Parts: sequence; structure tokens; C-alpha cells
Amino acid sequence: MPTRRAYLLSATAFLALSLAAPAVAADEQPIPVVTTFSILGDMVQRIGGEHVTVTSLVGPNGDTHVYQPTPADARAVSEAAILVVNGLQFEGWLDRLIEASDFHGIRVVATEGIEPIAFDDDHDDHDDHDDHEGHDEQDHEGHDEQDHEGHDDHDEAGHDHHHHGAFDPHAWQSLQHAVVYVDNITAALVEANPANAEAFQRNRVAYIAEIEALDSEIRGIIAQLPAESRTVVTSHDAFQYFGQAYGLDFISPQGLGTDVEASAKDVARLIRQIRDEGIRAVFIENIGDPRLLKRIADETGATIGGTLYPDALSDPDGPAATYLDMMRHNATTLAQALAP
Repeated sequence: MPTRRAYLLSATAFLALSLAAPAVAADEQPIPVVTTFSILGDMVQRIGGEHVTVTSLVGPNGDTHVYQPTPADARAVSEAAILVVNGLQFEGWLDRLIEASDFHGIRVVATEGIEPIAFDDDHDDHDDHDDHEGHDEQDHEGHDEQDHEGHDDHDEAGHDHHHHGAFDPHAWQSLQHAVVYVDNITAALVEANPANAEAFQRNRVAYIAEIEALDSEIRGIIAQLPAESRTVVTSHDAFQYFGQAYGLDFISPQGLGTDVEASAKDVARLIRQIRDEGIRAVFIENIGDPRLLKRIADETGATIGGTLYPDALSDPDGPAATYLDMMRHNATTLAQALAP
């Protein structure tokens, strides 16, 4: 039978271990993670919590389509344990940045495992821009590596020309796809820091529960719109996954990227469609120049329905400071403007 002395020794040992534990945790260095843009950064922060330090190369309200990496970006990537990218050729500047940084950490393609939407190029009558030509022969196999291909084009001034491939890269606009993003990020964090695997998995479960709850909430919001109020005009073609998920039809004067100007023919065609279908509202974006959409609204009598956040979060004090805030804001903004 244990003596009183044995109990005291056990209690003393337990107390010593308890006191020592926080010191060990305090000495732990967070994992340095670099993400290519703010939406991915928010996802990593939610899953990694206090165990990560996150740097997003393209910050709030930034346009990843036209981004030009800096030497500071190369340094950040070189020091990262994990690099999280979207893939599907969204980051046209990525290969050159990785080459400049000599990155040797874990690379995560967040869209790996997602069935992407094939890009139906309805802008091929741009007289001056054949940026999508030749992509029809690309198949889906190996799309996780597509962000490496075909991005070596520069003009004489050395500027990048961003070329999208055969698939729409804006997969985060589907909350169901966001679960795949979360799973891919979680797996990388566990690989890089197995000691905190339980914390990452716990955060993953909680985050996915919030994503699924918001998905149901948005379905209820959009379900109230009648069929004749479900066509949405935005600046560039970034919301096809949102439209597919919730039964909306998104049209825009620009294609998948913001880096190619809409042709006069495309703008005229869109103006005719707005008039013919009686579309009452058009929506500007936080990352784009609103002047074209405002001109289209003036010429058609449509109103500006609000600002949507397609590719970047807002500032921390804005309406789309997190990924879930962004999705909720976009859905409520659309529903309020399109409701009869």
C-alpha cells in the first residue's frame, strides 16, 4: 500500500512536470508559413493558430493577377518551412519567385484534389488579346503542377504577362472546395510539425464546422432570389464556383484575370444583355478599377449593387477581414441588391 511519503513524492513530481510544461511550450518556435495571397493566409492562421507565423505575399485588397514579387518576397519564401499556393495557374509569377528564393520547404497546392471548372473562353473575340489561345489542349491530369507551366512570357520592359490555363483557378469561391483547401493545409502543417498535430486537427474540425454552417446559411440566403433575379454582372470572371454552388449566373466584361482589358465588342455585348434581360444591378470589386462597371451602369440604367471581394480580403476593419466574412459579405451583398 502506498505510503503518505510516496503520495507526496508523486504529487511533487506531478507539480514539477506541470510547472515545466509551459516553459517548453514557450520555447517552441512557430512554423514560418508563406502564402501567396490573403485568403490562403487566413486559412493557414485558422488551422495553425499560435503554432504558425503567416506571411501573405499579396495582402488585403491586393490583386494577385498583376502582382510583381519583390526581393523581400524572395527572402520570405527562402526562410519559410511551408509555402501555400493556390495552383491552377493563378499565380503566374510563382516559378520565377521560387527560383529566386531557392525554396526547399514543403510546398502545398491548395486546390489539389478539387475538380476544377473548365474555362469556357467567351472572350476569344478580343481583337488584341489571344491570351487563352492554345490552352484547349491541356487536360486536367496533373493540374496541381499547372501553376508552373507557360509563365515565362515577358514584354520588352520585363513585365509578366499572366496567362490562365484551361481551368478556372478561383476554387475558393466554393465553400465545399474550401474544405479541400483546409485538408491540404492541415496535412502540410502536420508534416512540418507533428508534435502539434492534435492542435492542427482540432482547429481543422472546428473550422470545417464553421465552413459547412456558412454554406447552409448562404444557400438559404440565395434560395430567396427568384429565377429572374439570378444574373450577376461583375468586373472579372471570378465567381463561377460561387454561381455553380448556389445557382447564380455570373457574367463580366473581363475574363478570368484582371490583367487584360475588356474589348469594346465585349463591353457592347454585355450592355445589350443587361438591357435585354433587365438586369438591375452590377457589382464592383475591391481589387479592380470600378470605372468600367460604373460606365456600364450609367449606360444601362443599372445600379451599383455593392462591392464584392473575389480574390482578396478586406483590411482588418473591413467587411471581409476573414475568408468566412468575405463569403458571407458577398452572399448578403448579392441578395440585397438582386432581391425584387
